[in-house]
Amino acid sequence: MVRGLTCCRERVIENPWLEMTVPCEAGEMTCVSPWPKTVAGVLLRDPREADLDVMVSFRNLPSVNRWMLRTYVDPDRLRAEWLAVPTSETEFSCVGDVNHQLVGLGFLDVTDGVGQPGMPRGTEARIGYIVRPGYEGQGIATALAQGLLVAAFADLGVRRVTAGCYADNVASARVLEKIGMRREQHDIRGSWHAELGWIDGYDYALLADEWRGLAA
Repeated sequence: MVRGLTCCRERVIENPWLEMTVPCEAGEMTCVSPWPKTVAGVLLRDPREADLDVMVSFRNLPSVNRWMLRTYVDPDRLRAEWLAVPTSETEFSCVGDVNHQLVGLGFLDVTDGVGQPGMPRGTEARIGYIVRPGYEGQGIATALAQGLLVAAFADLGVRRVTAGCYADNVASARVLEKIGMRREQHDIRGSWHAELGWIDGYDYALLADEWRGLAA
């Protein structure tokens, strides 16, 4: 899945580094899900087929797409992408749930870093999120982002997590900085926006040992 910034037993996270893994069977393939987790009252869980109609209902709204790289996603493709998550070896995306209402989407993709031959594989993760319209300003984005960090570092064991946003997307930049991510790059007019033209972009990152230090 191409991601842009704007899966039962439950454990409430009191300490950000608490680990939780849930074995799951997907056909003949065995995968390990880092979900569910509850962060600040938001349940982060694996996507279900019943969630798809809700996702389709808001994913292509202008208010959602304003800061997304993909400004339109075909509904059938959206359904197929999310149905493939449970069997993916590299994607651990989730939904945010409050009182049985889907309030947001969390994206977590395990990736390779950059380096010479012999570099370890699957040591980084890219995160992102969408808050469902009507649930803004309730800490949903922060809870999703914090839970994604826990899943990436504590459950999946990656060494580095990255995220990105348009510089004009002040709310997302604020969330990433609030959860402790470091702004590593500021692209000057390096990103195309359909309404605003060439605008600045930010890239953020956090290392596992830095995250543990934040949690101490």
